[in-house]
Amino acid sequence: MKISIASDHAGYKYKQIIIKYLIEKGFVIIDHGTFSSDSVDYPDFIKLAAKDVSEHTSDLGIGVCGSGIGVSIVANKFKDVRAALVVDEEMAELSRRHNNANFLALGERLLNEKNIYKILDIWLNTEFEGGRHERRVKKIED
Repeated sequence: MKISIASDHAGYKYKQIIIKYLIEKGFVIIDHGTFSSDSVDYPDFIKLAAKDVSEHTSDLGIGVCGSGIGVSIVANKFKDVRAALVVDEEMAELSRRHNNANFLALGERLLNEKNIYKILDIWLNTEFEGGRHERRVKKIED
């Protein structure tokens, strides 16, 4: 599975941690930056990862900024991207099970490293439930 990832300066530290973790799990990673903790504008980087998901170059996307809010706003502007801002394990599960989220928005200032691993594991291993949720997800795409 291929995952595109991006961050701004406020999410750079966790982006690096996430990349290492996902590579160890066998995922192929496309890193769209940023590549340091120097101040940058998050849309410049998040757009690249969201575009990959929209164009099916990547199976999933992950974006990290300070709060995750900017990531989710930018990513959701792209066709076929369903970005979910996740701050806990339950949100990780529900975003996949009920909303078929394909882009994970994380806020470095709101999480700790222990939470990141749990959220990633749940988000990556939860299947879309379909059923009544399929109808609702289709309405998003209309």
